Amino acid sequence: MSAEEFFDLFLKELEQSPHLHSYYKFLGNEKSFLFRKAYFIERLKYIERNVTDKNAVIWDCGCGYGTTDIFLALNGFKVHGTTLEFYDKVIPQRLAYWGQFGNVSGFTYSYENLFDQHPANNTIDIAILQDTLHHLEPLQEALKIFHDTLKPGGKLIAVEENGSNVIQRAKLYKQRGNNRIIEMYDEQLGKTILLGNENIRSTDTWAAEFAKQHFNLTNIEYVRLFLPFMFNQGNYTKRIAQEKRIWQKNSFLRQYFYFGLNFVATRN
Repeated sequence: MSAEEFFDLFLKELEQSPHLHSYYKFLGNEKSFLFRKAYFIERLKYIERNVTDKNAVIWDCGCGYGTTDIFLALNGFKVHGTTLEFYDKVIPQRLAYWGQFGNVSGFTYSYENLFDQHPANNTIDIAILQDTLHHLEPLQEALKIFHDTLKPGGKLIAVEENGSNVIQRAKLYKQRGNNRIIEMYDEQLGKTILLGNENIRSTDTWAAEFAKQHFNLTNIEYVRLFLPFMFNQGNYTKRIAQEKRIWQKNSFLRQYFYFGLNFVATRN
């Protein structure tokens, strides 16, 4: 199933699942629909390009509602997702919906805190962290866990926000100031845990942090430059192609104005 086909079925799921609306903001705002669609699909395609081995042992840390994992399962991959908060309660209903369109048994999940429970050492081929990496604290302790659980040559696929984006930095500073790490009480775990408070970072900062645990960053890509009003039905494909072309040529726009950052961290 292609990312585009998956997205079309995903919209139909949203129409009958109001509890997903606040997280996936596609319905009810036509002005930003194509803008959000492009971001969703391009990030999903990035994961698709970097997950190719059907025999790989895949761990999605912070899988949320399991959307990416459902897509991978429908395409023949086996992936185990771990999550916190309220997401896991919705997943059975989602699997019932997606089971109409293919085999989703390859996706399994559990409610786990990374620092309490994680896969055994040298057992994982691919770790996926989508909108999760900036929540993990203490960061170096988390990265050491990934280094140890990944097999030699294993890779961590990160789909993140670009911490150098000046607009997002200003927005987050207004919301939280410099309070970049907070405590949260998890009722299901029965304990207080640390949480990165949208603690996004730049490419260079991520590279330096990962290097401390013997990872190299590769396959770096940037997504989302144009604003919502710049998308329409006639130029949708053209805008995506332009965004891909611009970030490779213009380092200033790439660093300070692209919203999304994707990279692969390979274990040395």
